[in-house]
Amino acid sequence: MTQQNPGQSPREPYQPSRRELLRPAEYVGGAAIAAIFVGVIALVATRDWVLALIGTGGVFIVVLMVLALLQMAIKPDAFEQAELGDGQLPPAPGASPDGEPKPPTH
Repeated sequence: MTQQNPGQSPREPYQPSRRELLRPAEYVGGAAIAAIFVGVIALVATRDWVLALIGTGGVFIVVLMVLALLQMAIKPDAFEQAELGDGQLPPAPGASPDGEPKPPTH
């Protein structure tokens, strides 16, 4: 089964968006920023390179693990559910199951 983006023809292979491709880099970058911050603070406070490097590595791993666990806890949206399921997007709110908009009721 091939996955596809909305608006993409069924014959084309699934091409992830740029945002989907860069999402792992965002997590690693965020963890790296937090680790560097803690490393600099530890180095300024103690003037001990080994302690600063240990703190930097430990914070990098902890923050990366927390971000990964939080990402796993997020409920997938309709598009992600469709990718995991049968590939059919659910109907839009206010539409009938066949995709046609419902007439307004008064």
